[in-house]
Formats: sequence, C-alpha cells, structure tokens
Amino acid sequence: MQLTGHIKPDSLMSLEAYTKWRKLHKPDVIAHRKLRSIQLGEHVNLQFESETTIRYQIQEMLRIEKVFEEEGILQEIEAYAPLVPDGRNWKATMMLEYTDIHERKRELAKLIGIEDRMFVEVEGYARVYAIADEDLDRENDEKTSAVHFVRFELTPTMCASVKAGAALKIGCDHTHYPAHVVVAPDALASLAGDLK
Repeated sequence: MQLTGHIKPDSLMSLEAYTKWRKLHKPDVIAHRKLRSIQLGEHVNLQFESETTIRYQIQEMLRIEKVFEEEGILQEIEAYAPLVPDGRNWKATMMLEYTDIHERKRELAKLIGIEDRMFVEVEGYARVYAIADEDLDRENDEKTSAVHFVRFELTPTMCASVKAGAALKIGCDHTHYPAHVVVAPDALASLAGDLK
C-alpha cells in the first residue's frame, strides 16, 4: 500500500492486487491500528486514524462490496478520506463500548455531550478539545451515539513540541466519565508521525 498523502482512485489498488497485498500485509495493518488505539477508562476507545488505516478501510470496503467502477470507488473515498489527519491535527473514531445492552442504553443516556468533552493535552500547553461529528449530529435529547468522529486541531508550536518528544495526555472531563491517560511512547511516536 503506497502512501501518497491524497487518496484518489488511481492511488488505490485493483481488487486483484489488493487481495494479494492483503494476504501479506493484513497483520501489519492490524498492528498499526492496535498501536494507535487508546483506551480511556473502561468504556472509551479512541482509534486514531492515519492514511494507512483509512486506505485499508477503503480497500476493504471495495473488496467486500466488490466495487470496481469509478463512481462506487469515489463514494468510498468521499466517505472515509476526510478521516485522514492533515498534518495539523489528529482524527479519531471514538467508540463507547458496553457489552451489556441495558448498561449501554443507561450509560449513553448519561453521556450526552461526551464527544465535546474529549481532549488532548500536549505537555506545557492548554487542553485542546475535540471538534466532533462534523459529518452529522450523532446524538439526540435522550442519548448519545456509541460512535463519534473527533478531530483535535493543534497549533504549529504544539506539533513541533510533540515531534520533539513532549508528553501527551488524552482525556475526558465529562461529569459522568472523568478519565485521562498519558500516551505510551510507541503510540506517541506513531501519532507524532501524523504531524508536519
């Protein structure tokens, strides 16, 4: 899978080429995703996206749906490409994970607005709160969604500090879900690679 900085139809593999590539490289992509998965407390998982994770997602959708016509390919790119960070931010899929259906329903009702209370904090700088669900509203008056898409916009000095080795804290200050975690060095190195 070649990373180009821009996902376009001509930069994707054909279904045949992807099937061969996938047999050899799926474990590498899974390891990359795992490295960029930050567990916040018991029930919030942030999957930080990258060009690699999004290219893989698009290729998987094309493979599963057997899409090879340009219109279908463009639709998949349009759906997923906005989740690739642009060098000044991090973008993540945020999942609220509850295995028990009754607990999930009860907690999602308590956690309305949680997506807006997610933050990253680069060592020495103020917290940066998430910009959430830019594609569509994912909650109502009764509950929040179990999945949100969040973006954290960083200043150039924050980006430089992360690349220079500053520590990073990820957290949530929602009344019903206060939590934070210091990002492990290997995960931080991967996230620093997203920044320019």
